[in-house]
Amino acid sequence: MIGRVFTSTHQVFELPALLAWSVVHTGGVPCDSFSVSFLFETGMTATLDSAAGFLALHEGEVVFKGIVDEFSVDLDAGGLTASIHGRGYAARLLDNESQPMTYQDATLSEILRQHVVPYGIPIAETADVRASSVYTVAAGTSQWKALENFCRTYGGFVPRFGRDGTLSAAPEKPGKILALSDSDPVIACSLQEDRYGVLTEALIIDKTRNVSYSVKNQERIDQGGSCRRVLYTSGQSTWAAMRYTGEYQIQQSKEDQRRVTITLPGSFPAFPGDRAAVRLPRLGVSGMFRVCEVENSFSCKDGAVSELILKPVV
Repeated sequence: MIGRVFTSTHQVFELPALLAWSVVHTGGVPCDSFSVSFLFETGMTATLDSAAGFLALHEGEVVFKGIVDEFSVDLDAGGLTASIHGRGYAARLLDNESQPMTYQDATLSEILRQHVVPYGIPIAETADVRASSVYTVAAGTSQWKALENFCRTYGGFVPRFGRDGTLSAAPEKPGKILALSDSDPVIACSLQEDRYGVLTEALIIDKTRNVSYSVKNQERIDQGGSCRRVLYTSGQSTWAAMRYTGEYQIQQSKEDQRRVTITLPGSFPAFPGDRAAVRLPRLGVSGMFRVCEVENSFSCKDGAVSELILKPVV
């Protein structure tokens, strides 16, 4: 992998050969991140001081673009080395709070213009979404949450960032399909099911109008679970919004219930949004999964490996 830094004065510098690196892709929150280390060369201090952005290339393709959060220069038995750490462009929206705002008949384009565009984030695609009710951004809400909540509530999707740092505010289109079976060189694999915190009921109460709406997770109820949450909404809530809020809370609680983690040799076999057709009968895992997170890493000692976190396609 080749690493380049962009300075605050828009200069581009290619880093020396990387001794070790890690690139994590999630597409959303927690946001993408990176770390690289290399031999420190005389005269690099000024470049590191002004480093604002980072770009990674693998086999000629962009595999990461984001911001620089920190750097260090270290002298030890291994010599004089430097390291840089940072996050994807979602960090710009997570790090900034929105002012409290109330929208009437808001469109996604308006939300992007108010909460995303000012932070210099390139937008790859936008869905045609319009609010069916008043949309409120509360005080203390991050710009990311202002965008995500609007997309989830009125569009039924989650915005995401691509490997090149662009934002897609539209329903996800499945990417390529990665086939994994016992015949592939799987380094490690684990299946995890965690039922703790999975809701059986979300009770939404509008105190102003004195109405309530209950959404139940029958699958978890049938498993013997019992976990209810009570949430309160404003007096401007519609039945559709209350139903969505309940369904959203249950869905959120189920997102991490089952996951498969697979470690493969090599780099960048897949990215979030891709699909994995998995057939590992010894582990009892078979079916189609969505690639949710990928950590690609390299070191001179261990070589290149990729850890994929997969969740069942619903």
